[in-house]
Parts: sequence; structure tokens; C-alpha cells
Amino acid sequence: MSIANKLARKELIDMVPYQSARRLYASSGAIQGKIWLNANEASGPGIYQVSSDSINRYPDFQPENLINAYSAYSAIAAENILATRGADEGIELIIRTFCQAYQDSIVICPPTYGMYAISAENHGAGIIKVPLTTELSLDLAGLKAQVGQAKVVFLCSPGNPTGNLLAQQDIKTVLELFADSAIVVVDEAYIEFSPEQSVSSWLKTYPHLVILRTLSKAFALAGLRCGFTLANQDIISMISKVIAPYPISAPVADIASAALAPSGLEQVSIRVQETEILRKQLTTWLTQQSWCSQVFKSDANFVLFRCQNEAVKNFIFNGLVEQGILIRDQSKQQNLANCLRISIGSERELDLLQQTIINSFITTTAQTVAKEN
Repeated sequence: MSIANKLARKELIDMVPYQSARRLYASSGAIQGKIWLNANEASGPGIYQVSSDSINRYPDFQPENLINAYSAYSAIAAENILATRGADEGIELIIRTFCQAYQDSIVICPPTYGMYAISAENHGAGIIKVPLTTELSLDLAGLKAQVGQAKVVFLCSPGNPTGNLLAQQDIKTVLELFADSAIVVVDEAYIEFSPEQSVSSWLKTYPHLVILRTLSKAFALAGLRCGFTLANQDIISMISKVIAPYPISAPVADIASAALAPSGLEQVSIRVQETEILRKQLTTWLTQQSWCSQVFKSDANFVLFRCQNEAVKNFIFNGLVEQGILIRDQSKQQNLANCLRISIGSERELDLLQQTIINSFITTTAQTVAKEN
């Protein structure tokens, strides 16, 4: 037995870490040359300038320029904002702050983002699953049954990997159900694609509401690792006790602030509009394919679809991988058998994806005919 296995916490020894888009293909060769449509990133880099004048100094705990810029963008007071290393750090901080290890639990509503469960498992918190209904709405009766059983409830709207919005009235019902017993987290990582559905204006009404945001999606800054936790001041103060002393580097703060300036927000608006057009085109194309049995309605920057069977799902997925086109297999998620997810990349990338799938079926059909003859 290695020293690591001997001394590690028991639950970590057999735990499978979150399989991020990059981690899944870490051993499959260089990143360059592949078409990444499996991580819901925006296509194309932005152009930013970074000052190195103060790079020898530690950054502020919460860079004022960044917090003020996000406050202006979100219409949320600065004291209700905590900048983090992506929304993922926000998830971890919330669990560390409010869940006693080996005693408290969180509630998740699968199919949903995997980091809620991974972070809970890392911390020794229990995981209570209340699956979405077949219509991908919240199971309010199932959630009501968990009142008093959990410290944190995670909701995702628009959902990942489903792409659907949760009904605002249902979110409000959950907030009222858990008003005295749990923090209710609404993950709005994709909210720029449906801004009118944000519940950020509810923060003053519900003191136990926490909202997660990120610059990784519509802002096209996934490599920056910059996210935000929005909550009442008491919650922000409590979470600030467990966050690292310098969570946001000076270059990250400078680039993020520039992205939140008027010129940067104009680019976000253009990007969102282009994404919506390409998403509709991809959805239409998928619905026309005989091998596709279902296309899920999406209000995000990706499309989830279901293949006729597992053989077709594997054929499409593996055929794309062989050509360096990477999408996400979601078939292991609850109620998502034979489902694949495609990020909305550039028009060229999506055209290449479609043509690759078409060519794969043409080649296979030709080979089948040749064998029969």
C-alpha cells in the first residue's frame, strides 16, 4: 500500500474525480487540432491587454475594479458579490461553509451538473437525489419530503446537461419550502442566454438564496477561471472565511473587468445572438435525422439529443472522436440513456460535425451493401 493510500481519507481512495472535457482526453494527444464541442465553451478568443506593473504584488482579496464592474453589469450591490475561481469554487465554498462533514447533506436534481455531487463527496457531505420529472421540471413533492434533511439545495437553470429552464414559480416554491432550513443555490452559469429568467432580483426577498455565475460561457473566458457568488451580505461574509486569501489574480481581474466594460458587453450580446442562430440551425438539423429520436429544447449554448439506441449513439460519438471532433456523452446521467450533447461552436465547426456524421453513415451503408453483394 502506498503512503498516499495509507494516509488518505477513506472516501477519497475509491472516489472518481470529475471528468472535465480536458481530463477526458488528457491521454489522447495534443489539444491543438481538435474541435472541442464537449465543454460548452464559446468559440474564438477575445483580445485583452494586461498590465504587469503590479505583478510582483499579491492581489487584493476581492479586486475592487472587478467587483464594481460585475456590480454594474448585474445590478447587484458590491457587498453581495464574491469573486471566485470559476463557479466551481463557489460550489465548493458553499458546501464547506454550510455542511458539517459526515453529518449534513445536499440535495441535487439529476440529470444535473456533476460538480455538486463531486464537491459534496470531497467534503464528506451526503447526497440526496430528487430527480427531475420526465418533463425535466422540479419534483416539488419529492423536494418537500427532504425539508429538514439537507443544508444546501442545488438547482441549475438553464440546466446542464439538459439546457432547459426551470419554471420560476417552481424555484420560488423551493425557496419557500426551505426558507428556515437550507441554503438554496440557483446555478445561473448559462443565464446570459436567457437573461430574463434570472432570479437575481429575488436576493432581497430570500435571504437563503445564493446565485452562481461565471464568465466561462457567454463571455468566452473559460480559461480565465472567473466566477461570482451572489448572496446576502451575511452569507458572503461567512463564505469569505473559507476562501483562499488571494482567489483572483491581478491579470484575471484586469481581463474580466475589461470583458465587463461596455465594449466587452457588446461582444457578449453579439455572441449570444450568434449562438442562438446556430443552436436553432443545429436543432433543426438534428430533428431531421432518422437516427435521432429526441432533441431537447435548449436555452443555453449547447444541444442535447437522444439517439435511437446505444449502437447508434456509440457509432456517432466514436466516429466523431476518430476525426478529432469531441462532443459529450451524457448517457450515464439519470434518464438520459443514449443521449449526446453538442456545444455550439463556430459555424465552421458545426458544419464539419454535421458533414462528418453524414459521411460516416454513407460510408457504413456503402460497406454494408458491399458485404451483402
